[in-house]
Amino acid sequence: MMRKTSVILLSAACGAALTLFVTQPRAVLMGSSARAATSDTYRQLNLFGDVFERVRSDYVEKPDDSKLVESAISGMLTGLDPHSSYMDAKSFRDMQVQTRGEFGGLGIEVTMEDGLIKVVSPIDDTPASKAGIMANDIITTLDDEAVQGLTLNQAVEKMRGPVNTKIRLKIIRKGQDNPIEVTLVRDNIRVRSVRARVEADDIAYIRITTFNEQTTEGLKKEIANLSSQIGDKLKGYIIDLRNNPGGLLEEAVTVSDSFLERGEIVSTRGRNAEETQRRAAHAGDLTKGKPVIVLVNGGSASASEIVAGALQDHKRATLVGTRSFGKGSVQTIIPLGSGNGALRLTTARYYTPSGKSIQAKGIVPDIEVLQDVPDELKARTDTKGEASLRGHLKSDGDEKTGSQSYVPPDAKDDKALKLADDLLHGIKSTASSAPPPASGDKAAVDNKPGKAAN
Repeated sequence: MMRKTSVILLSAACGAALTLFVTQPRAVLMGSSARAATSDTYRQLNLFGDVFERVRSDYVEKPDDSKLVESAISGMLTGLDPHSSYMDAKSFRDMQVQTRGEFGGLGIEVTMEDGLIKVVSPIDDTPASKAGIMANDIITTLDDEAVQGLTLNQAVEKMRGPVNTKIRLKIIRKGQDNPIEVTLVRDNIRVRSVRARVEADDIAYIRITTFNEQTTEGLKKEIANLSSQIGDKLKGYIIDLRNNPGGLLEEAVTVSDSFLERGEIVSTRGRNAEETQRRAAHAGDLTKGKPVIVLVNGGSASASEIVAGALQDHKRATLVGTRSFGKGSVQTIIPLGSGNGALRLTTARYYTPSGKSIQAKGIVPDIEVLQDVPDELKARTDTKGEASLRGHLKSDGDEKTGSQSYVPPDAKDDKALKLADDLLHGIKSTASSAPPPASGDKAAVDNKPGKAAN
């Protein structure tokens, strides 16, 4: 019998899943050294049992046995590396929702501001947008329960729920004297991980915010829309991966494949040589060989780095921005049975097509661009990177920490975006002597304020 597990790529803050299969353990013949190691392991487990019983019997207050076990499991996993952990049943369900990018809810993106739940924006064609909910609305009650005092996650959890169920919201809106009351019926909501627009009249700008099950589908849709909208004057594509924390391995592979005709995209290597897996591109560049610029920064992690590394190694894109986060490991999600949550266990490192590991190093852009950061934000616009995380997997060379992760809210102040525009328009830049973006070279090479949708 085979156990279904999931493989994810995480930054320090996010997670997602890809299906794979793990067979039963192989039978082995143990020699004397193996038997000695097993015996020592049993002694350690006996020690754990002794401590567990002492805590149960002598702790000042009667502890919850299940909490003790969960804490012990959690401690064991977090002691391995920053990305291995234990997820209880609720955390596991939340991760699955995040992975799917699809859930029962209202269709609004919200944030926490001064202890209040504020609407960032309604999602088009959802119950929220149809009911007229607007950006900057303040949600004060949910089904007559005051929102103030709740965390962002608690408020989001209350707004999500089964499709076709109702919820009452009370809203304060600037310019309105009295609160607005509205009843919404939850619907199936898809998180938009891909957003796009026409830049400078002839450039296709595509922003990928995370890698969930909707990402490749969204990318293909936006490429087709922008290509049709811009027509023959299309100069090229800007793929913005800045502050994208990662997500699904499979989506990173298929997104990369969208720009390549052939060649390796990524390889993953576990403890044993036979666990090495290689993923290759298939014929069919959706952008038809148009030049591609990829924007990265210190918040571009994991799955984002797979895409950036693949396109850079194949000389299919020019990378602009600052060095990426440097998370070069893969996590496998191992369900523990009904109601028992799951393990998130680091099981492999990944390597770019040229055979490079970016673990604790990051990907260095072809052209470095530092943004002008407002004085009041300078202390919190750099990301420390994987190498700064306690217990991180060591790299096989010099480690690099920290990189700028600030993206100006106004596009006119975005220096990396401006340079990408100039490169695609053929304007020579004095910022770098890097080659222009490749338009047809697709040959194989030899070698992190939080927001939530609900």
